[in-house]
Amino acid sequence: MFPTLQALHKSRLKIAYLFTTFPKNTETFLQREIIAMNRLGADLRIYSLWGGGGTFCGLPVRTFNKWRLLELFWIIPWVAVTRWDVFGILLRGLFTRRAPSWMNFWENMLGAGFAGVFHGEFRKNPPDIIHAAWSGAPATAAWCLSRLTKIPYSAAAHAYDIYEHGGDWWLFEKLAGARFIHTSTDMGKSTLAGRGVPAGAIHVIRRGLDAFPVMNPLRPSRSPIRIVCVGRLVEKKGFGHQMEIYAALKDAGLAFEARIIGDGPLRKTLEQTAVEKRIAGCVTFMGHLALTHVWEQLQWADVLIHTGVVARSGDRDGLPNVIPEAMSAGVLVITSPAAATTEAIRHGETGLVAAVTDIPAWVAAVRRLATDDAFAECLRAEARRWTGENFDAHKNAAQLYACFELAARQTPANSGPTSNP
Repeated sequence: MFPTLQALHKSRLKIAYLFTTFPKNTETFLQREIIAMNRLGADLRIYSLWGGGGTFCGLPVRTFNKWRLLELFWIIPWVAVTRWDVFGILLRGLFTRRAPSWMNFWENMLGAGFAGVFHGEFRKNPPDIIHAAWSGAPATAAWCLSRLTKIPYSAAAHAYDIYEHGGDWWLFEKLAGARFIHTSTDMGKSTLAGRGVPAGAIHVIRRGLDAFPVMNPLRPSRSPIRIVCVGRLVEKKGFGHQMEIYAALKDAGLAFEARIIGDGPLRKTLEQTAVEKRIAGCVTFMGHLALTHVWEQLQWADVLIHTGVVARSGDRDGLPNVIPEAMSAGVLVITSPAAATTEAIRHGETGLVAAVTDIPAWVAAVRRLATDDAFAECLRAEARRWTGENFDAHKNAAQLYACFELAARQTPANSGPTSNP
């Protein structure tokens, strides 16, 4: 159960938010979170460890000048001598296990470096709580800062943090010491609990919409049926399977128009595949679009499809925000069952589910949504009801803020284990 949100303190709750890069145009869900926390009265200090910077909604975003890492030449010996409880953990981690990838290695080094450089500043002007928006570099920074300053910290754990190459290098240690862990899917919670993170510390708080759109009317004639897909053009989105689905729709004589919104390393390959399968005239690659233009495309669409898979690296989606966004707008959804999509899309109730390799099932699903008005309206109504209950940004942000308040008031937590059991 979540703590009940009480009246705000006379003194505003001071939260230091740590990001890898902020603001980032592909992470609108985190931008919404900052807006919500600011609206609820938090005194926010935003740090961006790698890129980003400037201001966001009038709030300064402080970036990490990498030249300051030179300070570590004297900070590291000092920490090694005076705080072996911190330095020893990092040293043992370096020599007793391999990082899952070079990228994750440097992410953790960046976080540790940030903590080494900024711990004095945090000690002089402490926030009530430090929150890591990701379990990579930000959580490493929060974990080390907390050990150096005794300021409590919390962390968010996203699908990338949990599953890419088996999970972050020091994921268990970082989350074990957190006052609470924020994840947005039941899948994430069950995976973390299965790996030994205390289940009671993990809170499933979904993202959400500030305001729900007016539902699109169901088009009386859905031929050609309008299909939209939103996502980065990367392996875990399953776009190779999607090209197969579009080719099968054409072979089945089903008239359709598909628009793919997003960019990424697979774009040229996918465009060439569309030409080879002779579907280029039916499939338009829109590239990256601003959020307002994404909503325009959702107003155009009859159906949103999501063909997510588990990538070879282990990475996968959680519940992509565009799925409940489409549901809220009255766009019908067909999804693969990979990851946490079925937490929102219940087959035959809020949408349709089909394995990405079962091409005939996708063709049948699209055909039914194009022709069965009564069924489509039932799906739309139940999908809108689900989003109203689970994807309200005001309600969900209040739950998260209450977690921050409770965590900041708790007595000092145990610093957590020093090795993964």
